[in-house]
Amino acid sequence: MGLSRPIFMVLLAAALLWPHRAPAGPISFNSALTLSSGEFVFREQGVLSQSGDDPSGADRDRRSIASLSVLGYGVDEDISVFAVLPYLDNRLDVTTGGERRTRETSGIGDVRLFGRHVVVRKNWPARAFRLSLFAGIETPTGEDNESDRFGRLPASVQLGSGSWDPFGGVVATYQTLDFQIDGQLAYQANTEANSFAFGDVARADASFQYRLWPRTFSGGVPNFLYGVLEANLIHQGKNHDHGADDGNSGGLSLFLTPGLQLVGRRWIFEAAVQLPVVQDLNGTALESDYVVRAGFRVNF
Repeated sequence: MGLSRPIFMVLLAAALLWPHRAPAGPISFNSALTLSSGEFVFREQGVLSQSGDDPSGADRDRRSIASLSVLGYGVDEDISVFAVLPYLDNRLDVTTGGERRTRETSGIGDVRLFGRHVVVRKNWPARAFRLSLFAGIETPTGEDNESDRFGRLPASVQLGSGSWDPFGGVVATYQTLDFQIDGQLAYQANTEANSFAFGDVARADASFQYRLWPRTFSGGVPNFLYGVLEANLIHQGKNHDHGADDGNSGGLSLFLTPGLQLVGRRWIFEAAVQLPVVQDLNGTALESDYVVRAGFRVNF
């Protein structure tokens, strides 16, 4: 005999909001949900960034492939700590003096270390709300002085910045049986190294995840397929090079990011495409064509 609907909905709510279950979440940023005390999460995400809309006339085409390995640990019910290790393959094709040149490098990038602390925790039947603060540092572990036969590589091709860059922000999550909403405000202050500093980055992100399948339940606790729609508003200041601002860098971009997530008991598979809808950049700054993200997450 099947479970009555009221009993089944209670069991389903417990399964969705149980701390040990991998929750749905944003694909292009982090949620406010923390890990249980002593719990780990491992996330691997591949990111392909393509930029080829060049107003400078140099026919620049930049491609970056990143493998982001994230390990998180729940210190207690309110505090989680994370480390992000990137492996990068960067390439820039540019025409200079009538010659087509390829500038490229690959290797470990700048490691990010941060912590997240829940400051507001609310639970209702089949609903939950979390508000968390996070703060961390991007460390100069990536090589920032690579060169090739044409000379020193541009900063956009280097694996690292060479600087210690603090960041922080606030993130909120509202979770129900049918959907989840996440929002984030974040800021990263990029400091100087080798007489160069990337512009500071301020961003506002939002994510809506809606359960597409199963739409109705007949018993048991199945896996879930979520449709995801995110918005990423990103402002980067002008780069600072040898005491002067670079007027051909920085600006404002707005991305819309549709995606899918398949959510199991302790794992998630996810994929999304970030598409620029607004790019108000300075001077001849290179515009983004798209960003593709795909990966998985495992709680243990």
